[in-house]
Amino acid sequence: MTLIKSISGFRGTIGGKPDNGLTPIDIVKLTSAYVCLIRRSGVQRPRIVVGRDGRLSGTMVNQLVCGALQGMGADVIDIGLSTTPTVEVAVTAMKADGGVILTASHNPKEWNALKLLNSRGEFISKAEGEWLLEKAAADDYEFSYIDEIGTYSLENDWIERHVDMVCNLPLVNKDIIAKANLKVVVDAVNSTGGMAIPMLLRKLGVTDIIELNCEVTGEFAHNPEPLAVNLVDTCAKVKEVGADFGIVVDPDVDRLAFIDENGEMYGEEYTLVTVASYILQNKKGNTVSNLSSTRALRDVTKEFGAEYFAAAVGEVNVVEKMKEVNAVIGGEGNGGIIYPELHYGRDALVGVGLFLTYLCESQCTCSELKSKFPLYYMSKNKIELDPSTNVDEILANIADKFKNEQVTTIDGVKIDFEEGWVHLRKSNTEPIIRVYSEGKSEAEAERLAQMMLDEAMGN
Repeated sequence: MTLIKSISGFRGTIGGKPDNGLTPIDIVKLTSAYVCLIRRSGVQRPRIVVGRDGRLSGTMVNQLVCGALQGMGADVIDIGLSTTPTVEVAVTAMKADGGVILTASHNPKEWNALKLLNSRGEFISKAEGEWLLEKAAADDYEFSYIDEIGTYSLENDWIERHVDMVCNLPLVNKDIIAKANLKVVVDAVNSTGGMAIPMLLRKLGVTDIIELNCEVTGEFAHNPEPLAVNLVDTCAKVKEVGADFGIVVDPDVDRLAFIDENGEMYGEEYTLVTVASYILQNKKGNTVSNLSSTRALRDVTKEFGAEYFAAAVGEVNVVEKMKEVNAVIGGEGNGGIIYPELHYGRDALVGVGLFLTYLCESQCTCSELKSKFPLYYMSKNKIELDPSTNVDEILANIADKFKNEQVTTIDGVKIDFEEGWVHLRKSNTEPIIRVYSEGKSEAEAERLAQMMLDEAMGN
């Protein structure tokens, strides 16, 4: 059993003993401490939005969270089956004091998590998370007496409201999309993307939609991370039916991947690059991605005379940097699009609307659109950690060995070479070191990765 407490939320496998898995006791403690955190802002009776993805444990976790919130004197607005970005826009639209998203993102079905939002619909900070954990560990909270318990209300229409917000964005052109007469395959891995993505496409004027794994059962049809290795059947389907492209999302719909007309992965990294190119053609401004994202975004940004900035991995870090440099678009190379025009959160629905508009305006195929951008190849590897491993020492030694190169240490160690880069960092969500590398060819990306794997393992 596993319970991970990090900047990405409180994530764990369902079952087991308290503090070793995500058990009912852990859920109640963390939720109760969260209300205490919200009250630090001066709000004594907070209004909290709660939404969940389609996981098998979703109903159980939802009932525990909503009950604990009420028990702490908070008023609950339950928006039911939802997406991460839908909860984020709902918090701000309803002027709520916070939000709780029940999802373990791309993790397998045995996982679930509490992702906690502030009144801006953004993830709480690392410092706030640490304060909350101390509060929970000490059981330093007090439940309300009967006349002070919170209220509960259910609102089931927030996915459609979110879809309408996307359709009404100035740079989303519904008319040009409708005229393109697109044929699209959608794979929503049996979670709430199966509700949101087809609805969005239909409101954008797409009528020929082949739905795969769009029933919200929580029984994920394949590994839910939208990577090529997990999407062999989906890629084959796109080619088989002669679709213009395929759309794939993760269980909470904050990551977006495309499959081109040939049944080949467009590349999660290029989701952000493509959308950024479209935005920069229409609006001047800077861009931001995390350290593990493709260099192509930097190249494209420079082409438009703007400046690119890198942030530490984690949505909250990217958002902080975006606000600091007034970025017009940003995100992460895992297919996460953050478009401040709507909200500061990764949003696959926003990504679909902007990507389709650009594709249809360009009057080309997906593969032709991608060919417009600088081509890089990425290698993603990981090192399983032993409990006794001194990760900081490993990273410090690597940084020292390559000190004559461009070294960045705001999040693990990133080494930029002239023709590529390598980034090593301890994962926020799993007991591993992630080793990402990128080069002008697959061979170069693999060479850089292997060099760093050897260094990390002491070979």
